[in-house]
This record gives sequence, C-alpha cells and structure tokens, in this order.
Amino acid sequence: MTPPSTALADLRVDVKSIDPALLGRRIRHARQRAGLTQGDAAGTDMSTAYISRIEAGQRRPGADLLIALAERLHCTPEELLAPDDSVVTYDAEVVARLTLELDYGDLSLRTGSPNDALGHADVVLAEAERTSAVPPGLRRQAALMRAAALESLGRPDEALLAFEAVVEDDDEPLRLISALTALSRLYRESGDLGRAVDIGDRALALVEPHALDASAEGIKLTVTVAAAHFQRGDVNHALRLCQATMASADRLDSPQARAAVYWNTSVMESRNGRVEAALPLAEKALALLEAAEDARNQTRLRIQLGLLHLRSDPPLPQEALTALRQATRDAETTDLAAADRARIAVGLARAHLMLDELDEAALAVRDAHRESASSSPFLAVQAQVLDGQIALATGRRDAALEIFRAAAVQLETVQDSAQEIAQLWFDLGAILDSEGQYREASQAFKAASALSGTGMTAAAAAGR
Repeated sequence: MTPPSTALADLRVDVKSIDPALLGRRIRHARQRAGLTQGDAAGTDMSTAYISRIEAGQRRPGADLLIALAERLHCTPEELLAPDDSVVTYDAEVVARLTLELDYGDLSLRTGSPNDALGHADVVLAEAERTSAVPPGLRRQAALMRAAALESLGRPDEALLAFEAVVEDDDEPLRLISALTALSRLYRESGDLGRAVDIGDRALALVEPHALDASAEGIKLTVTVAAAHFQRGDVNHALRLCQATMASADRLDSPQARAAVYWNTSVMESRNGRVEAALPLAEKALALLEAAEDARNQTRLRIQLGLLHLRSDPPLPQEALTALRQATRDAETTDLAAADRARIAVGLARAHLMLDELDEAALAVRDAHRESASSSPFLAVQAQVLDGQIALATGRRDAALEIFRAAAVQLETVQDSAQEIAQLWFDLGAILDSEGQYREASQAFKAASALSGTGMTAAAAAGR
C-alpha cells in the first residue's frame, strides 16, 4: 500500500541520502532471505538487469519502486533504508555458497538433468537441517526445486508429497503459486480432475491480490487450470482461458511462459480433433523453448510434434520420424521419464508401419513395451495394438486378432485421458471392423462413444 504523501516525501529523502552500495547489499540479502531470483524480485516493475545494477550499488531506485520491491521481498522500505547496517543478515559466505548450489540446480532442471538438480537441492536442505545459518527463503527454494526435480524424473507420488509440503510451509506468493500449479498438473495427470481444478482455482485466487495475472507464474497457472477443465470436459471454457491468456503471454518477455500457452493450447486443439490448428501452435512453442534453452521440455514437445504429424490429414510419417529421431538423440543427454521414452517408441513404430518398414516398426514396438511396462498402462496398450497391426501386415491374421482382443481387455482397466482412451477405442474398433469382427468392433465403438460424449451409436460409428 502506498504511504501518505508526507511519508512518501520522507521516503524520497531517505532514498537519496542512503549509500547505494549499502542499499544494494540490503536488497540482495532480503532477496536471498526470501529465496527469490532477481527475475522474481523484479516482477513487472523493472527488468532483471536493472535490479542487478541496484544490488551492485550502480543504480538507486526511486521511492515508488522501493515500496513495490520491499513488498515482494517481505520487508518494509524502512528496513532497507535504516540509518545503520542493523538489518538482520546471514553469513555472506554461506549464503553465496548455497545460492550457487541453487543456481546450478536451476540450470540442471532447464538443461534436462533433474538428477543433478535433486542433488543440489538436497545439499541445501541438509545444511538447513544441520544449522540455522541457512536463510529460510533458500531452504524453501530448495524444497520447491526438489519437488520439481522429482516430477521431472517421473516420480509423481513423491513429487505430490514434496509439493504438498511446500504449500504447507511456504507463504511467498511466487513459490506458492508454482507449487500449486504443479500440484494441479500432477492431480490432473493422475486422473483426479476434481482435485486438480480445486487446487488450480485456489492458486488463481492468489494471482490478482499479488498482481501476478500478467506474470510468467500467473500465465503458467492459468493454462494448467485450463488443461484440468479441458480433461474434465469443459472444452470451450478451457480453450477460452488459453486464448485469453495468449494475448497476455505475447506481451511478456518470458519464452517459457509463452511456450506454456502455445503448448497447452496445442494439446487441447489436438485432443479436440483439430490437428491443423494444433501443429503451428506446437511449432511456435518449440521455437520459444529453443530460445529459452529448456532442453527437457524441448524433447517432450518434439515428441508431441512427431505424434501430431502422424495424426495430420494426410499423415506425415517422414516429418514424424524427423521429430522423433531428434527427440531420441535429445533423450541420450537428458533424464527423460520412461513414459516419455515410451511415447517416442510408439510414435516411431507407427511412422515405420505407415511407411511399410515392418522390421524397424517391430524394433520400436519392442522398445515401447520395455519403457511402458512400469510407467504407462495406456502406452502399453498402444504397443499391443501396434503388435497386432504388424502381425496383420505380415500375414498372421489369427495371431493379430488374439492380440487385439487382449488389448481390448487391457484397455478396459486403463485410467488416463478420456479423449485419448476414446481415440484408441475408435482405432481398435476400426481395425476389428475391417477384419470382419463386427461384434467386438461394436463394443469398441460403444466404449469410445461413451468416453467421448458424442452419443454416437456403435453402428453409426462403425459406418453400418
């Protein structure tokens, strides 16, 4: 809140009279104590480069800017402008060493090495456990980093517990919104859509009071909540949320936030059957992630792009192979989750099958079975269906039908995105129908219709 005019006038005098080096030192200590990066502290009021100069004593902020900065740093302007150096600080060597650990951890997350990020976070947390010399903000930043690393490693149950602990312990708006965003995403991916929407709405309630609606964190949160609404069946509402956020994202100097909007909108358009709208959005998101040097998400988006090429009308298997082979090369230097590796293998198998490259398709399916065995029942069923298609293509019709029947039994137990399961039921139904297995095809089309909410009858879906 802005102080009365007389207090503001006094504040302007104090800002002009304080040594900028001392003020910069205090701002840096307050930021580190809060566990914020320079970009977090800058917010929308200034650039990261400007706050770096302030901390170095090269620039003196105005009174209005100092008020906004103090609010984000959870202190008062008076603390930063005290006449002596009595502000509580921590040992500079300890803070510098642990800040460097977190900087390396952040770099590891962005370059696709979450195992390394986990190690850096654990160093900070172990020291915070041993001594009170670690600022609370650094400990909380390390806790958030640890949770993010667990999610990136494909350990969702552990990540859920870690993010829940962050929410219980932290009150800094940016970190809290980041943790709630991740929780909403994890609950959505686990199929608990009601919980995902509730947590997302709780996080959205924090955005406006802290003026974060046009921030990177606010934008990432909005598209995450939109994705939860989409999977729950609120398709139009979800797409409207994303489209409204896209304009704010385009005004923001954050490639990752803009990529998040394009990426999520692409996924929704794809699952809504609009592949021609999804493809350019995915390509824009990939270009932004390349600019942001976000290696892990680049790889995951290349996988999506490859799978979109396979769903184009007509399909583009060569373009899919290009994207998926690059994702395979990327996976050699990143700690990619098993489910993502399985998606690559499924996509490669499908592309080779379209090109009648049956030996290569069989090798890719073998990889898909291995990677999906413990990570994704849905992808395991997709691999089964591909096995059946390869058997058909090699003249083993009876074996193929047995594989398709086994896949149908397995698919009945799968909990995943309703739209994706519906699409797989449709695909399976179409294959069975083409082989004259009308009763089983009808059952598959009924299952697909029930999930997709189209109300289409089995006979209509089968074209009979």
